[in-house]
Amino acid sequence: MNSENIGKLIFDKIDALAELSENRENLTRVSLSPEHQLANTLVGQWMADAGMQVRVDAVGNVIGRTDGSTEGPALMLGSHLDTVRDGGRYDGMLGVVVPLVCMEILHKRGEKLAYPVEVVGFSDEEGVRFPSTLHGSKAIAGTFDTATLDDRDANGISIAEALTQFGLDPKQLHSARRMPEEFFGFIEIHIEQGPVLEKEQLPVGVVTAIAGASRYRVTVSGKAGHAGTVPMNLRKDALTAASECIVEIEAICNNLADVVGTVGEIRAAPGAGNVIPGEVEISLDLRSSENATRKHAEQLILDMFDAVAAKRGLTITTHCHHEATSVDCDKQLCEQLAAAIEATGYRSLGLPSGAGHDAMAIADLTPMAMLFVRCKDGLSHHPDESMTADDAAVAALVLLKFLTHINNTANSG
Repeated sequence: MNSENIGKLIFDKIDALAELSENRENLTRVSLSPEHQLANTLVGQWMADAGMQVRVDAVGNVIGRTDGSTEGPALMLGSHLDTVRDGGRYDGMLGVVVPLVCMEILHKRGEKLAYPVEVVGFSDEEGVRFPSTLHGSKAIAGTFDTATLDDRDANGISIAEALTQFGLDPKQLHSARRMPEEFFGFIEIHIEQGPVLEKEQLPVGVVTAIAGASRYRVTVSGKAGHAGTVPMNLRKDALTAASECIVEIEAICNNLADVVGTVGEIRAAPGAGNVIPGEVEISLDLRSSENATRKHAEQLILDMFDAVAAKRGLTITTHCHHEATSVDCDKQLCEQLAAAIEATGYRSLGLPSGAGHDAMAIADLTPMAMLFVRCKDGLSHHPDESMTADDAAVAALVLLKFLTHINNTANSG
């Protein structure tokens, strides 16, 4: 199969997955939803077509496995099948489809690798439906916090209830855990979600490290009042206080190297045009490739919250609902990915990931590495997210080279 056909096959499968959405106007597929169930079914069929044994584990991951010609630990490949709201079609899905196409190619050739391969479509990476994230990969790695089973979505449905509605038993969640001796590594293929590869005119690159992240819910509590009768100097306006905090977050992060801060959600109550907001909740997302830098920024921001609250005579409370430390990718796997890129005819480039990925959770189970693929303008988490079929084909050819190299190493060892 030539590269043009490989690229078309990958894009056809991604387009089919993109049809599985909450609505026709945009792509939204949250975890443990009917659309997620349809995606698992479709991916499971592709896995079966590639000669893989298929199952869905206790957290909703769809897993396909091909045994090797010899017994031993497996190589895990995969990414997530959930999306953000109004998202793009390549984030996550590319990392499931490319490995599946590679396994289909090997199956049609009648080639059997020396080691087993498992391809995983992870159930929840984005953390859109529930406050916590990385459910599928954490369950496999054995780091899923069962206390989060009580977390609820916007409709009041808990994770435990959603698992039950999905046909799973939350009491069996522990059965999704895998053991380190079962695997020798994990590779995740993902669009870059940044502009570096495009600037360097390269289709793919090797990820060196994944940034750590802290996510907070911040509640500003003031006092609601009549918009016409409370003088400006006597107000305890929660929204203006939150606005000051947001501007200060931007300033703090601008003054520090290698840290980014984002406030992506604002909810004001009571939410009437003629009432001074009495309570405001905002989100806070902090990321850095250096844990110490992220924690330093975090402390500066928390101190700033205290100062704003004291100055304005109101209260600001915070709750950290997600924290992930930065993770280095495995040196040996990265070197083998780089060799596969060069064997495919391209220069190898190492670059960090500012976004979180399932690979950072799987790192608690087995060595991991990531292959980034160029995307147009570095745009992601957006309907205009775009890439080329040619670059998708390059990613598949690189993965095939990687699998062959590992196979030769296994055979010689």
